[in-house]
Amino acid sequence: MSTPNIAIHLPDGSVKEVPQGTTPLEIANSISPRLAAAAVVARLTPLTAPTTTDKKTGDGEGDSEAAMYAAESAAGPRLADLSTPLTADVKLELVKENDPDALKVVRHSAAHVLATAVLELFPETKLGHGPATDAGFFYDFYREKPFTPEDLEAIEKKMAEVVARDESFVREYEPREQALKEFEKDGDFMKTHFVTKFTEAGSQVSFYRNGKFVDFCRGPHVPSTGRVKAVKVTKVAGAYWLGDEKNPQLQRIYGTAFFSKKEMDEHFARLEEAARRDHRVLGKQLDLFSIQELAGAGLIFWHPKGGIIRKVMEDWMREECLRRGYQLVYTPHVARVNLWQTSGHEGFYAGNMFTPMELDDAMYRMKPMNCPFHILIYKNSPKSYRDLPARYAELGNVYRYERSGTMHGLLRVRGFTQDDAHIFCMPSQIEDEVVACIDFAEAVLKTFGFSEFKVELSTWDPNDRAHYVGSDENWNFATRSLENVLKAKGIPYKTIPGEAAFYGPKIDVKLVDVLGRLWQLSTVQFDFNLPARFELEYVGEDGGRHQPVMVHRALFGSVERFFGVLIEHYAGAFPLWLAPVQAGLVPISEKHTAYAAKVEAELKAAGLRVEVDARNEKMNAKIRDFALQKTPYILVFGDKEEAAGAVNVRTRGKTEQASMPLAEFIAKAKGIAASQSTEL
Repeated sequence: MSTPNIAIHLPDGSVKEVPQGTTPLEIANSISPRLAAAAVVARLTPLTAPTTTDKKTGDGEGDSEAAMYAAESAAGPRLADLSTPLTADVKLELVKENDPDALKVVRHSAAHVLATAVLELFPETKLGHGPATDAGFFYDFYREKPFTPEDLEAIEKKMAEVVARDESFVREYEPREQALKEFEKDGDFMKTHFVTKFTEAGSQVSFYRNGKFVDFCRGPHVPSTGRVKAVKVTKVAGAYWLGDEKNPQLQRIYGTAFFSKKEMDEHFARLEEAARRDHRVLGKQLDLFSIQELAGAGLIFWHPKGGIIRKVMEDWMREECLRRGYQLVYTPHVARVNLWQTSGHEGFYAGNMFTPMELDDAMYRMKPMNCPFHILIYKNSPKSYRDLPARYAELGNVYRYERSGTMHGLLRVRGFTQDDAHIFCMPSQIEDEVVACIDFAEAVLKTFGFSEFKVELSTWDPNDRAHYVGSDENWNFATRSLENVLKAKGIPYKTIPGEAAFYGPKIDVKLVDVLGRLWQLSTVQFDFNLPARFELEYVGEDGGRHQPVMVHRALFGSVERFFGVLIEHYAGAFPLWLAPVQAGLVPISEKHTAYAAKVEAELKAAGLRVEVDARNEKMNAKIRDFALQKTPYILVFGDKEEAAGAVNVRTRGKTEQASMPLAEFIAKAKGIAASQSTEL
């Protein structure tokens, strides 16, 4: 009996009829042997829409288990080994090394190479799991004796041997009960846990073999270990099994992998540059902020220079809000628990809130969000359709519980200021309001010097009712509204299923910094839940009572996080309009002190921020100190400049010096600051 044919739809629009069971590699070879050699994995997309939506699984450290072990999704597209037999009509794309998904695959394969090397050197070791991450990969191991730096060197050397052996990655299957029996017999408690959690009774369990090494995994992988051309072990750290400090402590070996040594060298060069720009280091060097041990982790102290930058940021934001039709509000830092019960945060968000405080009249909680407070302002007086949209904006302090080991400088804290706004409007106004929010987000990024961003649309998972509220009708309307806005503006976006807030879908705008790193900051969220929970109303044109819809939006995200990103983006060398000290004044000797006071007074009168170094130090020492503080302009003056009413200008980042009349410098500096230019 002949094997039935299936239709393979290729990216160029052509369709190949091939026998059922043909692999992507065979199809690649039929097109071009060079294409087959360049392919890493296959991307397969079903031709028929799936009947269910699968919740997204990530590739970070916290959610990587499900991504590695859970059953493969019926929804496409999905990645598959080049050796996968194709059994139905499908769209096929051959993924090559320049595709971002290929990098994740080679890094996951590198984790298997790492585990292979560890077991060959230390056979008593028990295996955890080894996912790809944004920066590389890691693998968790249980071994009573700690790995030493010499062990890591030996492991990396052994990994090179495994790569040189060019062992094929082969997918195999085994009955679940047999797999569990073997793992339990060998004392592999972590693998037993993963098989139990992520597979069903009576199912076939997926394994990958390279040489003698076998690992529970659903893949996919590169064709062979030889495709892991550039790999490096970077460090080892402790990690409790299942994140519980009561469980055994594991040893997590980190590494990274690329398709070429050149790419890896460029990666480590970027890491060196990122370390040079670390906002924690620069924050101390430039005296911008601190975190005080006596006060507690995750709480930011803004020093005077950081405070000036914050003021400039917040003044710009408030003025821009007023210009765009927002009304400024201010709300308390705490509220009764009853408020959070009404809003739903007590049920859906309690794990991220500070514990309740018992006062004489009720239980209170620190606020993690501003939205219920703005709702109470809306509800305080009757609203007509003529009052809508009502846009309330606040730079409000909020407090969220973060585990002590998760905080990171300004980027992840327990107390921060959110540039929050909530827009109450009629359903017919929602798309225009979301467009305005996206326009505002673009203006923020452009003004603060970011020219590139990427957009994600986070939607709900209708099969996960426990984590979402609202009807299918509301969710479909909300999601469609956000999609319409992005399409109307022509903004490319990626849909992320299952990542919506519990009350509605959201648009995340991720800026790209000077090193090409993505930062999640601006967000625009649709909410139909809170207006219903708080029974919000407006009187419509028809005289009837209607429920408004609501938009949450934060554009800095948080002032602290945005400031941290700014520090790293500019490496502390802020544009003139943001710089805490815009001009440093260096009198050559004590006899020029009077002229220094005159220059200082005129610059301050022009609205410029200046600092005089009147110490009894050599001129070059003063210039060096201002340069170390990354001051945009250093103005030096002696007898000649004083006689001419001039200053000698040294511009940050430039070698040439120029003498010019003080009035000319003032006009130039004011113009650059007013234009918010990133150039000097």
